[in-house]
Amino acid sequence: MSPQFTDDDIGKRVVNADGDEVGMVAAVEHGTAHVEPDPGITDSIKARLGWSGSGEDTYPLQEEAVSRVTDDEIRLNQDLSSGT
Repeated sequence: MSPQFTDDDIGKRVVNADGDEVGMVAAVEHGTAHVEPDPGITDSIKARLGWSGSGEDTYPLQEEAVSRVTDDEIRLNQDLSSGT
């Protein structure tokens, strides 16, 4: 079951499996959430999410990285490397 993101998801926190915030949904385009990374997020976490240093302000959230979506946040899978 792939999450279908809507405008209602804009502003939700994106957290890793441990509950640490890694960013926030800044936009939704064609059902894909685009995340603005937290300024403190490390390059290793960005790499696991497929967010290269391309100089973009937001990055698309890969469906396989999402564990669940709640009213307040989007939680990522524990092992991000398994889906990529």
